[in-house]
Amino acid sequence: MRLLGGLLIGAILFFLVLPTLLVIPISLNDSSYIELPPKGLTLRWYVDFLSDPDWCAATIFSLKIALATTIASTVIGTLAAIGLVRGNLPGKTLLQALSLGPMIVPHVVFGVALYLVFSPLSLTGNFSGFLTAHTVLAVPYVIITVSAALERFDTSLELAALNCGASRSRAFFSIVLPNIAPAVAAASVFAFLASFDEATVAFFISDTGGKTISRKMFEDIDFNLTPVIAAVSTLLVAVSLLLMGTIHLLTGRGED
Repeated sequence: MRLLGGLLIGAILFFLVLPTLLVIPISLNDSSYIELPPKGLTLRWYVDFLSDPDWCAATIFSLKIALATTIASTVIGTLAAIGLVRGNLPGKTLLQALSLGPMIVPHVVFGVALYLVFSPLSLTGNFSGFLTAHTVLAVPYVIITVSAALERFDTSLELAALNCGASRSRAFFSIVLPNIAPAVAAASVFAFLASFDEATVAFFISDTGGKTISRKMFEDIDFNLTPVIAAVSTLLVAVSLLLMGTIHLLTGRGED
């Protein structure tokens, strides 16, 4: 029975992963249109991606936004987690629920709302607008991850530092922060992925002046479908797997 259950779970996981794996051979296809199985193997589409100024501009724009979002959301989310876990705030339960709101509200609804707010303020298609939107989306991931680390932290260590004469800020930076550092690092990776892979909200707040790589992919799927899309998708999968592996190492190190 256990073997049957394992086989069933393995089959379900394989079914879920298979579409992602099929993107890899498609990206190496020698023909100029999407075809499976490929008739020949080539790296032409990766070269086309790296040499196309529009793709490069969208990629660099996405990286800038993701890096800035990572910094902003990690700082804001960590401070919010400390306040929610360690603070004695009125309406604490309500604040915790509101902080996780961007994860619950459908991104389509959130994207429409942002467009209606950002458009009169000329924040669509520019760095500031994307940074604001993606930070709101990424902060909940940081709050959840850091809050879990703070819940497991032994507060007696901080109290001992305070009893030895350390100030509250010094006790935090010398005792608390080093202990939750793996969780903060993992949270920053989640924030980066939440920004870099975000597609739905980007569809609403992009314009011709600035678009992310996800919005560029949508446009090419509609008007210029080539294996370059598969090449870009493969690179995004590789980046996501690399960062998820980094999270695993960081969280594993934090538990040791």
